Amino acid sequence: MMVQRKISLWAVIRHILLVAGALVMLLPFVWMISTASKPPSEVFSSELHLIPRHFALWDNLQTAFAKANLWRFLLNGVIVTVSIFALQVLVALPAAYALAKLRFIGRNALFALVLFGILIPPQATAIPVFLLLHKLGVLDSYAALVLPFTISVFGIFLMRQFFRNVPDDLVDAARMDGISEFGIVWRVMLPAAIPAVTAFGIFSVVAHWNDYFWPLIVLNSEHLRTPPLAVAHFRNAEAGTNYGPLMAAAMVIIAPLLVAFLLAQRRFVEGIALTGIK
Repeated sequence: MMVQRKISLWAVIRHILLVAGALVMLLPFVWMISTASKPPSEVFSSELHLIPRHFALWDNLQTAFAKANLWRFLLNGVIVTVSIFALQVLVALPAAYALAKLRFIGRNALFALVLFGILIPPQATAIPVFLLLHKLGVLDSYAALVLPFTISVFGIFLMRQFFRNVPDDLVDAARMDGISEFGIVWRVMLPAAIPAVTAFGIFSVVAHWNDYFWPLIVLNSEHLRTPPLAVAHFRNAEAGTNYGPLMAAAMVIIAPLLVAFLLAQRRFVEGIALTGIK
């Protein structure tokens, strides 16, 4: 009886801590929605309140779309993130299959290089990559946004961990049926790896949809700007930043990610669990 009480008490404490952590994580989003729903007089008021006295979300959304071409920015974000993810999958799946299922000299050394590559931040290689793109003449284009990220060492690592859990008998049976190694990757391993691909897709899309650093330094044309660069349209050193439309634009930018995650959350959890990442 005492043991059951201790377990129940610990369960209550655990849920309280989880709820408190969730509230801390959600607080910035709640404040964003609150600010987006307030008129300027309430945004700059000295009184602190979450619920607006005068609901101005629609007005702030209209101002945001009038001040910045958000539809174009969202379209650019979709083009860039989908292109990057598709190319990353094309590279990551064969590489991960080779590291997980093929036997060759230097396999462990190559995998060690993959792990080392995860430790290198993209900012460390930004200048050499920028100079290379300049020599190729592809700056200020979609290619400049996509090409540097076509190889994802994290994607290779994630897929490799998943492929290690795929039975070797399945691969051997495919070989006996006369399927080539590349055929095994796309006809056997890919259908089995849908949860892992979905999990990697969430990581990839979120990272590149929210990327502000790289588009800022390789783009000059306004029509190529990605969603995070939309916030630059609301900065005004003389009149001050208009925070209501700014937060409304942030809501529009975040909404596709939120919808995508809610639709894919089940596959995302399955992918993380099956790859063995703790």
